Amino acid sequence: MRSTLKFAVPLAVAALALGACGTKGGDTATPAASGGAAACGNYKIGMFGALTGPNANLGIYIQNGVNLALDDYNKKHGDCKVTLENYDSQGDPTQAPALAKKAIDDKKVVGIVGPAFSGESKAADPAFNEAGLVTITPSATNPKLADNGWKTFFRALGNDATQGPAAAKYIKDTVKSTKTFVIDDASEYGKGLADIVRQDLGAQVVGNDTIQQKQTDFSASVTKVTSSGADALFFGGYSPEAAPLIKQLRDAGWKGTFVVADGVKDQSFIDNAKDAAEGTVITCPCVPADVAPDFQAAYKAKYNEDPNTYSGEGYDSATILLDGIAAGKDRSSMVDFVKSYDKKGVTKQLKFDAKGESADIKVFAYKVEGGKIVSVGEIK
Repeated sequence: MRSTLKFAVPLAVAALALGACGTKGGDTATPAASGGAAACGNYKIGMFGALTGPNANLGIYIQNGVNLALDDYNKKHGDCKVTLENYDSQGDPTQAPALAKKAIDDKKVVGIVGPAFSGESKAADPAFNEAGLVTITPSATNPKLADNGWKTFFRALGNDATQGPAAAKYIKDTVKSTKTFVIDDASEYGKGLADIVRQDLGAQVVGNDTIQQKQTDFSASVTKVTSSGADALFFGGYSPEAAPLIKQLRDAGWKGTFVVADGVKDQSFIDNAKDAAEGTVITCPCVPADVAPDFQAAYKAKYNEDPNTYSGEGYDSATILLDGIAAGKDRSSMVDFVKSYDKKGVTKQLKFDAKGESADIKVFAYKVEGGKIVSVGEIK
């Protein structure tokens, strides 16, 4: 995940800038070419997700990718720059409706990268749909989000209907587990994903439990897992709960394999779980950093670290919106532009089906080794 490739940074950034200017059919006239300063609009794109609070890292990783896309766009369009408006939800669904209204009321905002989490997406997306404001989530994976008929909903990655079976397959075929315990955190994301894993593992599941977000004492769950004889545990949830859960399990002597998903693919998990994190398997519909070396080099030049979870998907989601602005689209015409988008991004071919789902889906496995999250390949 944090392998460093030595590329000439100016060339890498130039490559990204070139890659951000075309869509299928070549309809990329700049706003100035379409009508001068009046067509420029002083537009904004929004970033909707946790930027503070316990899940802030995941939001910040996405925001970094969005900011890099903006840098590339604004270097090419110095006379008509686009700015970023941040909507810090703290990953809390109860804050989402008010933040959605704030974004909708700002008529300069022509598209949203996010919402980043499934719970806040469920809470905010009805308002975005009613207002006709496009959202492209780089990270919310609950499959049911695409079943609501929202015309403005697009997802730049695979959902948990893909990730869940991939996680179950990895548990069976690679971990070689025969007795798996499953725990969820009762969230839209965590329970939805864990239920898919439960279904796919079937009779192999020897026990189930539900914990709550912000919980810190997992002694009851630890007793259930250790007494079940489970040789693997799948946890559907986020890193703030995953870290103390595995730490308390290891302290109790449990030696099975801990398997989690993209909500735990965060350095804070390792920082908080310490040695207990070692050997954890993480699934994610996000590409490893070295799959896109030019993007990796440009990101490292700006942030002095490799791209992290959903940084690339954040970059791609923002680039789609920025390509729309370059093609002269405003809020009302952006939906159709995104719907017909078909271009290679830094993470995948960026194209959507009729429900707004990504048409190009891959799920990767990662592992905590030596205190770092490293890619161990695509789950096929």
